[in-house]
Amino acid sequence: MTQSIVVQVGQCGNQVGCRFWDLVLREHAHVNQMGVYDEALSSFFRNVDQRRGADSTGSRITALKARAVLVDMEEGVLAEILQGPLRSLFSSTQLISDVSGSGNNWAVGHHTYGLVYREQIVDQVRKAAEHCDCLQCFFLIHSMGGGTGSGLGTFVLKLLEDEFPEVCRIVTSVYPTAEDDVITSPYNSVLAMKELTEHADCVLPVDNQSLVDIVGKIQHMSNTGKLGCAIKKDCTIISGQGGVVKVEKPFDAMNNIVANLLLNITRY
Repeated sequence: MTQSIVVQVGQCGNQVGCRFWDLVLREHAHVNQMGVYDEALSSFFRNVDQRRGADSTGSRITALKARAVLVDMEEGVLAEILQGPLRSLFSSTQLISDVSGSGNNWAVGHHTYGLVYREQIVDQVRKAAEHCDCLQCFFLIHSMGGGTGSGLGTFVLKLLEDEFPEVCRIVTSVYPTAEDDVITSPYNSVLAMKELTEHADCVLPVDNQSLVDIVGKIQHMSNTGKLGCAIKKDCTIISGQGGVVKVEKPFDAMNNIVANLLLNITRY
């Protein structure tokens, strides 16, 4: 029985991460209708039972806690998580935030906030690792264009290599479009790329423009009634809750596609 820890960094990383946790819960609810805490659930969740004081597979689900650490230097997205439908999955100690942000500057995220929050991040990752019987890998989710995602995200990646050199590091990196309105995003991406090549075991690059194109094509097929056999009306890619159809936030549909990518490579 192995476990994985998800580390979400920056606005994009945390928004994609939230879609991932939502899809994981929905998939397990579909295949695990008896409400039993099994090995598949234990890969990404702890089953917190105050009476027993420890996780135990085969028992009833009492209170699931995500094996995750959430980091952002702006508190907006993390505050939404603590007030949203997934709030029970996380304790406040799993969330590390600041208020001023990284100003779309790789150096601020990597060198300034990295040094300031190093010990706090290490402490939370170690606590998450202590709850694992056999830690298999870390999943790091971040963007390449923003200051926190690219700068602090790659700082955390190196931190994971230093603290847990034997644990695999799989990184999902969202690359900005050529028309990105953040003028520093090309520089942030180049600087972050160097860190990825040195410290990641596996990188899953995601092109933002490709996500826009995919969402547009699925919306067109949905509107014309030509989804076909490959995409069902109720599948998670185009689900009403955060999917392409009836999205509530501008980036929910795009984040849903990335979350589905992660869900498929982690499927038991």
